[in-house]
Amino acid sequence: MATNETETQFVTFALGSEVFAIPVSVVREILDHEEVFRIPNGPAYLLGLRNVRGQGVPVIDLRLRLGLTKTETTTNTRVLVVDVPLADRLLTLGLMADRVFEVASFGANQTDAAPDIGVGWNSDYIASVIRRETGFVVIIDLARLLSSAEMATLAAVPAAPRAA
Repeated sequence: MATNETETQFVTFALGSEVFAIPVSVVREILDHEEVFRIPNGPAYLLGLRNVRGQGVPVIDLRLRLGLTKTETTTNTRVLVVDVPLADRLLTLGLMADRVFEVASFGANQTDAAPDIGVGWNSDYIASVIRRETGFVVIIDLARLLSSAEMATLAAVPAAPRAA
């Protein structure tokens, strides 16, 4: 029997004890953590470049970008390689997360708009919030996670040098 409800698939991951998600359609791959090539004078959240199948991909510490403490790497730390759709192209980024859980489907009846808490809190990166029995999942709008200037800076990062 068909339903009118549309479900969308998301990759869920943890930053600390909180659960976040991004659409599975933008995730290229999920990698184990490894050290990156540091870029001098980059923003604090920009960890550096990682070679992903011959491409230099900027990796950001998602915890730092969202105003949390720096990620302490563990055996569960992962990098989600994502393609962020911009107006004129795709920007490939690595997002470091404490742990990746699963691909989950969420229906429209589970979705709420980003909360309005009445103060000047920058929540532009929140696309929506999903209600679950065990709590909430924050859906991140990748195109709004970084400002236009930050996206331009990351897009201009030179490719990592190749090992000889």
